[in-house]
Amino acid sequence: MADRETLIAEVARAVALFQSATDLVDEAAAQCLGINRTDLRCLGLLHAHGPMNAGRLGAAAGLSPAATTAAIDRLERAGHTRRVRSAEDRRGVLVELTHEASARLEEIYGPVGCTGMELLARYSDAELHLLHTFLADGYHLQVDQAARIRAADAVAGGSPRS
Repeated sequence: MADRETLIAEVARAVALFQSATDLVDEAAAQCLGINRTDLRCLGLLHAHGPMNAGRLGAAAGLSPAATTAAIDRLERAGHTRRVRSAEDRRGVLVELTHEASARLEEIYGPVGCTGMELLARYSDAELHLLHTFLADGYHLQVDQAARIRAADAVAGGSPRS
């Protein structure tokens, strides 16, 4: 058996490879849907959380209000979302997925989810608890690091975008 440092390095490499493979799936999905990655992130949030107002969607996606409006406009033009009046507040507007977009997302990501569930079923309850803890910790690490990078970029005045 590998020593601890080697095992930690192997797990870290496996996580990096997993993240790269996830990126490949998302890139293929965005291309299939004819949208960019930011718009795909918005679709994913709407799929996971249901209809939401533009402010909540933008905050969840990490977008400025102007970028949120632009994304919603692009998604609406592509037929993936629509704006609807809120049932609670008729002055409010919610963004929701179209039926067609929901069906396409299921077509694209459904097999990934089913196969993933089959893989998870192979693990014991103790292993699943460990995986859950690891992934939850990893999620918080990534969110915190994204915030750190954005804050450092803002302090530095932002870097030129190419």
